[in-house]
This record gives sequence, structure tokens and C-alpha cells, in this order.
Amino acid sequence: MATMNAAFITECGPASNIQYGEIQRPESGPNQVLVKTGAAALNPVDTYIRNGANYWDLPNPFVVGCDVAGTVQAVGTEVTELSVGDRVWGTNQGLLGRQGTFAEYCAIDQEWLYKTPENVTDEDAAACSLVGVTAHLGLYRDAKISADDTIFVHGGSGGVGAMVLQMAKIAGARVITSAGSQEKADRCKELGADDVILYKEENETDAITRLAPEGIDIFWETLREPDLESIVEVMAERGRIVIMAGRDARPPFPVGPFYVKGLNLFGFVIFKAPPCELKACADDINNWLSSGQLKAQISHRLPLSEAAQAHQIQEDNTLMKAGTIAGKIVLIP
Repeated sequence: MATMNAAFITECGPASNIQYGEIQRPESGPNQVLVKTGAAALNPVDTYIRNGANYWDLPNPFVVGCDVAGTVQAVGTEVTELSVGDRVWGTNQGLLGRQGTFAEYCAIDQEWLYKTPENVTDEDAAACSLVGVTAHLGLYRDAKISADDTIFVHGGSGGVGAMVLQMAKIAGARVITSAGSQEKADRCKELGADDVILYKEENETDAITRLAPEGIDIFWETLREPDLESIVEVMAERGRIVIMAGRDARPPFPVGPFYVKGLNLFGFVIFKAPPCELKACADDINNWLSSGQLKAQISHRLPLSEAAQAHQIQEDNTLMKAGTIAGKIVLIP
């Protein structure tokens, strides 16, 4: 029996439940590809699943992680698009009962994998996977962004925020964002933000109103507890609001001003998007990464053996607002 090193859990709970050691190496099924992991990236959703926020049964042991980039080692009999030696990246693993990616090898259904451009590293591809697809779905499929739009994105140096910021600029939109420090604000400017609000120094709603007196066309909310009253207040007529977090959030909803302005509100999770929608995102992401229009934001690089520590850092930032991450945590086997 072939084995491999992996970061896994045998029961849900805190980050300290993550073990690192040898488990059985997977084999690729007929529709699967065996990927030798070059890099994996961490997302807040990984920590929620590890902690028990699941709608499905987990394999045991359960390998944590959604994102991966690496090299094809073997292909199943029904695989048509990929060959041994191809470099690939993907997301949407560790969800709906699928095994995760924090392992030396992953067996993944072919429809969730995309060829990595030659001039893009595994680290960059992994770091852009879930966050890039999330940003693309929200901006292009749902909000239908155009060059005429003014968009506000909460936290433009964060994992998803940095992707939204860059993709909105690629679309030609005007981008206003917020940051918790001058260092993060400078990073947002480097990524193309037109205006950055230092939310610890200025009231955010007042600042948005000052910067966009005609209103915001697209408001991208990354916070777990959205203040819909304030959001609706700054929106332009027929604006679009995108929310992507806060499974347990139950904020008051300002029905009156919302419908009078003719607004739209979009919420989504990527694991409910079909493979064809994710493939459309991946094609654009590959083109933009290869051309340099889209840049991965990597905050921490850690060995895979430190997966428990990585989860703790992510959780401290997502839940406790530690502010110690600007971008993604990437793990290397």
C-alpha cells in the first residue's frame, strides 16, 4: 500500500486537531487525475469545515483544503483532456464529501482541473484558485460588471478582495476599497485601486458618499456580518450588492430603500456552481495570470507540516480580526 504525507483530521474541532503524517495515497478513478501537489492554498471555508460547519459527511481521515496546483502523475481510463506531465490547478475540493488538497497527492475529478500556463508558478496558481473563481463569479456572472461601473470592495488587500479589485480594474471599472493600515492601502493602490478608505481613521459610509456622490453601482461585501442599512444607503439606482460570507449572519434588511432604488442582491457559494461555470472563470484567470494583469497575493508561505499553525493564523484573522494577513497563506509539501 503506497502512502503519502498529508494534513488531516479524524474529528472536527480546533486547529490543533489537524494531524500531519502518513496516510494511504489515493489512486485515480476512471474520471480522475492523480496530482502531485506543488502548492496548496488556505481559505476561511477550510477552517469552517475543519471546525464542523458541514452539510455532508466527511471521509475519515479527512484531508483539509480546497485549492491545489501541481503536476499530473496518472490519469483514469475516462480522462480525455489531461495527460501525465501536465501542470494543473483547481479548487472546489474538500467540499461535498470530496477529499481535500493538503497532501502530497490528490485524486481529483477531471472537470475540476485546469491547465496551468507555462509562465505561472504552482504557488501563484494555487493562491488564485478559490478566491479568483469567487471574484469572477460574483463580478461577471452575477453583477455583470462593466467599464461604466463604480465598485466598492471591502478590504482590497484580502484574499477575495484583492482578486475583486484587480478583476474590476481589468473590466475598466472605477474601484474604491478600504484598508486597515497605510501599508495595506499602498498595496491596494499598487493593485490599481482608484481610492482607498482607511476605515480606522474615517467613517466608511461618509467616505464612500464623498468619493462617489452619485452612488455605488456594485458593492462587494466580504464581511461576515454585513451592515445592509449602510450599504443600501450608498448605492446608486439599480445597483448590485454581492455578499459572500456570514453563514450565521441575520442582519436587519432595509426593505423600503432597497426596493425603491431597484437594487439587486446576490449571494452565492462556489461549490454550488457547475463545472462549466468554473471553467469559464478559470479560462479568464489563466489568461490574466499569464499576461500579468492578475497578480497572486501571497502573505505567508509555510511547509505543509505546519498546516495546523496555518489554520490558526487564518482563523485569528477571519474571526478575531488580527490583521496579520494581506493575501493568501500557501503551503508547500
